[in-house]
Amino acid sequence: MDSALFIASAVIVTTLFITVRYAVECYIRPFRRCRSCHGKGRKPNRIGRGTHDCRRCRATGLRLRIGRHIWNHFRALHRDATR
Repeated sequence: MDSALFIASAVIVTTLFITVRYAVECYIRPFRRCRSCHGKGRKPNRIGRGTHDCRRCRATGLRLRIGRHIWNHFRALHRDATR
């Protein structure tokens, strides 16, 4: 087998594996920890010692994954188009 063909097929297989793995991850666990509050739901105030609710996750500590957001969008488009 030619080395260029082997490298190209390895890149394709690796990309496919990563894509399928992310799709399964979005299906099994659609939410991930919020990056802003690190999954705590609260953030420290800039001045003082108190905390306030995280605005990004609305104090839940979870955010919807980008892949799951896209999946939900396409499902809604399909649902609306077939009515």
